[in-house]
Amino acid sequence: MLCGAYPADLLEDTAEVTDWAFVRQGDAELIHQPIDVLGVNYYSTTAVRLWDGAGEKLSVDGHKPAAGTPWPGADSVEFLQQEGPYTDMGWNIAPDGFEELLIAVHHEFPGLPLMITENGAAFPDVVKDGRIHDLERVDYLRRHLTAVHRSIQANVDLRGYLVWSLLDNFEWAYGYTKRFGIVRVDYDTLLRTKKDSALWYAELAASKRLPD
Repeated sequence: MLCGAYPADLLEDTAEVTDWAFVRQGDAELIHQPIDVLGVNYYSTTAVRLWDGAGEKLSVDGHKPAAGTPWPGADSVEFLQQEGPYTDMGWNIAPDGFEELLIAVHHEFPGLPLMITENGAAFPDVVKDGRIHDLERVDYLRRHLTAVHRSIQANVDLRGYLVWSLLDNFEWAYGYTKRFGIVRVDYDTLLRTKKDSALWYAELAASKRLPD
């Protein structure tokens, strides 16, 4: 959409999966249109290492690749366990990766305004005396918004930031077991309760400063 063509390495890496015959003449030109803002979602980083065609790993620790991959064209790639800490989804917390992503997109598409459309974390929230003291989520948001601010200082044209999510929600295959919201939803009564993260975020929005 942004470049007017599919990347050559993508076509090469997925050649065993598809011949891309479904892409018709003129499709790329049709979807290559200007946009007002590009939405960026970020949660965690992914680390991989490569294997050669004979199955010999290019690193040195002797592990063999896992059989199969959910990612088309990634048969020669091994996905590695990331260092913690982790969210309730098992995703690593890496705000530096957020900053790197924003700066990389800015350099690849200079002049294109960006909007953070998803960034947040699931944690096993506990209700105590009618309050949810989700200090881990507050820390996650503080660290990632700090990374956002650093990217702005590096001249990234960032127009806004949306937390994922306002409310606890149905999370794909996890159903209602993972809570991302800054507002807790009691799924039996539908009662909404602002978590400490919601109060923290409200103060940030009002003051434009990271709360203590």
